[in-house]
Formats: sequence, C-alpha cells, structure tokens
Amino acid sequence: MNTLYVSDLDGTLLGDNAIISSFSKKILYELLNEGLQFTVASARSVVSMQVILKGLNLRLPIIEFNGAFISDLDSGRHEIINSICPSIVESIYKLILEFGCIPFVSTFNGTEDCVYYKDVINDGMHWHINDRLTSKDRRLRAVEDLTLSFSDRVVCLTAIDRAQQLLELQGAIIERHETSVETHLMENQYSPGWYWLTIHDRKATKGQAIRSLVENYGLQESEIVVFGDQINDIKMFKIANHAIAVANADAELKRYATLLIGSNTEDSVVKYIHQDWSNRYAFKSDFDIG
Repeated sequence: MNTLYVSDLDGTLLGDNAIISSFSKKILYELLNEGLQFTVASARSVVSMQVILKGLNLRLPIIEFNGAFISDLDSGRHEIINSICPSIVESIYKLILEFGCIPFVSTFNGTEDCVYYKDVINDGMHWHINDRLTSKDRRLRAVEDLTLSFSDRVVCLTAIDRAQQLLELQGAIIERHETSVETHLMENQYSPGWYWLTIHDRKATKGQAIRSLVENYGLQESEIVVFGDQINDIKMFKIANHAIAVANADAELKRYATLLIGSNTEDSVVKYIHQDWSNRYAFKSDFDIG
C-alpha cells in the first residue's frame, strides 16, 4: 500500500525559528526524488510557504489557510477555494468591530491573493505587519474601508488580540454562525502573549482538504500519515490512518494521536518519515525480489 504523508508546518515540521532545517530539507529533497508522496497542511498562505519550502519538488498541491485553499506550490494557483458566504462575512465583521478588534481580511480577487488591513491597533498586529513586510509579501493592501474587500472571495478573517478578548469574540461568532464557519484560536508562538482568532468557511479544514487530495489525485488506496501540534490539526488527525503528534503538541491534540514523537526542534517529523519510508521501501523491494 502506498503512503501519503501530510505535515503541519509551524511547531511541527519547522523549528522555533520558523525555518525548516537544512537536515530536514536535504532528507525530504532526496525522498521526494525517490517518489515520496508528501505535502503540507498549514494555516499559512502559499506565499509564505513558497519561501519556506523553496527547492523542494512537491508534486502534490499544498493545503493553505487551514484548507481554505488547495494550491500548487510553485505557481500559487488555487485548485480548490473554500470561501465564506458574503452575508456571513458582513455579520462576522460587525461582531469583530463590536469587540474592539479590527481584522485582517484575506481574499482571492479572481486574479491574485490579497490581505486587506486598516488600523493597526496593538503590538500583535504590528508584529504581523512587520513580518509580512520583511518577507515582501505582495498580498498586503492598506485600505480606508475594509468592507471594500468583501467584493472579493473572502477566505479568512483574522483578529489579533489578547486571549480573553478573542475567547469572548469566538464564543459570540460560534453562537451565531456555528454551522457555517470554522474558528481557531491560538497563540502566536513567535509573538508570545498575542493570540490569533481565524474564521474560515466550514468546509475549510485540513481533514476535508486531505480528503479532496485523496479523491482528486488517485490516492484512494494510500495510507494517510499526518503530523501536527495544534488544535487546528484535530480534524486531519481524525481522518488519518496514523496521526502523529510532536512532543511539543497541544495536550488536546495529543488525545487524538496514535503516536507521539520528538519535538519540532529535533527534526522529528522528517526522521520519522525517513525511517518509515525506508522500512516500507525495503519491505517492498524484498517482496518484489521474492
């Protein structure tokens, strides 16, 4: 049986510096050339993933924005788009403002990806803007009226604030739109103390995106092995044959894991893939010879 490996990025495949180590990149490069079926599923955008994964020949599409997009890594072309219903976007936007937050609005305008923003009102938002400017992110759009972005296909609303504020906002959104959207609340590990609340369409999950990959790319006979560290990985853990959590993973995610491995700072994901791939390949070779 073939195997499909899917890894989260931040806190899982990447080290604490948000970079894939030279060791992991080298091993992945070699295994991909041998035919490894591997891709990534992340809350990140394809723009930032192109920088991180440069040099790796991923033949399968990547899963970005927690499943809002399934995209070709090299070109950035979106093969599947799960956008939020316009009326729900407007309703959630009003709620975000009522809680004293101002969101970043991530969209696809039919030609290119955009991230619209208006006022930057706290240090957590400043960190995000500076990080994107440092990366020369071409998606950024400063606007006077964020509602102008709603004419695009909105795939994510992101509010950045302290935990308690966003927890209350998340509760209000779930109370009103629980059956229509997916929400994730997590601390930005690169800017401690500041939390991100992301809101996506209900179909935008890593689990659903992996199912789409399996169906659209002839992988129905493949065993699914996934790696993660945060609660936004739970749905892909639920659909996998083997759900592997790194040592630094959230306690809630570990409840769904079939195996725990070392931390993200120890190249644990790639070491596991290398060993597992070697075992499977050796077994297949022996079987063929016999």
